[in-house]
Amino acid sequence: MVVKKGPSDLLGNSAWNAIAFVVAVLLNLAILPFVIFRLGVAAFGVAGLVTACVAPALMFSNALGLSTARELAQRLAPSDRDEARRFFATALTLALVAGGSIALLLGLAGPPLARLGFHLDGPAAADLNLAFALAGTGWLFQCVFAVFLTLFTARQDYRRIAAITTTGIVVTAMSTLLLIPLAPRASTFLGCQGLGFAANLLMAFVWSRRVIGAWTAPPALDRPALHALVKLGGWQLAAQSGALFAGQADRYLLGALLQPQFVGFYSVAQRLEEAVYIGVLKIGEILFPFFSALQKENDDRKVDLLLRSSWILNVLAASALGGLIPVAGALLYRWTGPEVATEAQLVLVVLSISGILGSSANVFAFYLLSQGQSRFNALISLLTGAFTLATSAVALPHFGWQAAGWSTCVGMMAQIVTTVFLLRRNFRRTGIGSRVHHFVLVPLGVGIAAALALRSQSAQAPFDLAPSWWYVILLYAGSAAVIFAATVAASQLGPYRVVCWRDLRTIVVRFLPFKAF
Repeated sequence: MVVKKGPSDLLGNSAWNAIAFVVAVLLNLAILPFVIFRLGVAAFGVAGLVTACVAPALMFSNALGLSTARELAQRLAPSDRDEARRFFATALTLALVAGGSIALLLGLAGPPLARLGFHLDGPAAADLNLAFALAGTGWLFQCVFAVFLTLFTARQDYRRIAAITTTGIVVTAMSTLLLIPLAPRASTFLGCQGLGFAANLLMAFVWSRRVIGAWTAPPALDRPALHALVKLGGWQLAAQSGALFAGQADRYLLGALLQPQFVGFYSVAQRLEEAVYIGVLKIGEILFPFFSALQKENDDRKVDLLLRSSWILNVLAASALGGLIPVAGALLYRWTGPEVATEAQLVLVVLSISGILGSSANVFAFYLLSQGQSRFNALISLLTGAFTLATSAVALPHFGWQAAGWSTCVGMMAQIVTTVFLLRRNFRRTGIGSRVHHFVLVPLGVGIAAALALRSQSAQAPFDLAPSWWYVILLYAGSAAVIFAATVAASQLGPYRVVCWRDLRTIVVRFLPFKAF
């Protein structure tokens, strides 16, 4: 018998995802200044370029993981176990055979293409062969791990997922602290990340065999399962390609046009913005298997959950990402030093705005994927990537490296327009336009406006040339709180204020030890 998950279970799953993410962020951000100090900005930029070159492989592993999770989520009943095993075995075969081929191609073709495309020579070029070999191997571990992780994702077992991913992050952090002083090269940094993925794979394999071993199977090919995975995964692959262009366009062009240190500056700003953005995404990730399990529910319930979930995550995204905007300079100064702060603070501001805009489509993307409508995800993603790449190609040569990030804002605005159009097209209900405006657009717009207003005020205030961590933390927390209050207040001005207030109360009652309302 399959037990359905309710709102309380969703909140609990979000909490596990958030806990794992917070641990990962704290460890990653804590060791990054150490990595930059030991490697130098140029070598860190080379590592960023290699990571960007390996990023296209994520299109395959992410699409395979998502399509497998969806199919397994619909086959949790004991009577469906044999069919679920065939899907798992087929996905594992694809990960090993296709993933192994991709990793081999990365190791052989990556170094010469990187030397040619990014004009690398000297010590940086000498390290490329090992860097690509280790990065490709780490990606292969990640690809196979993604298949085993679907066993837990389909069951919405986010407690175990959190434990597995946290272990991998700890292994990466500890190996980085131990090995980089011995061999301060970009390849060492990438190898440490590979060790973390290997730990994830080992733990997921052992845990799946012990807990749900009857649902696992050795590699094998089943034609119906292969057809279903490819049918859904093909559209998801197209969606991933658009996301790749949107996320890596600036890094590719910076590497082709400028020196590696500028890629390093950009990577530092992007790492901060991505940490917060992915944290919000992780909290909402639990909606994918939940939506997948609601295939037989009526459209009214689906659209209600979709828009209410969007409002909650948009308020969270506006608060968490918007809080970075007033504190960008002080945070980068305290974290990485004056040089990086001077060069990268405007980029961090722009990337934070683009992250807020990009949050508009997250819940809708999970819904479309769970309903097997990946072609719409592909459309959104490809349009976003096309606008991002085109803007980068025009802006970077004319305005220099600090124009990086503006292209992502243009891409995300194209994403919002496309998402709103598809929402109105898929849900032809009376008042859908006003609901999208209230639940999706208002919190994002109010969040950006409030963050920019706070930044203008903080820029006029006396600024300590060496801000303390307490200053940075309090400024970020205060900014995020003001933005949160502004977005919640804006929600009380519209026709759906009762719904928003009720959902906010539910979250507070679920997580706080006292009754706040």
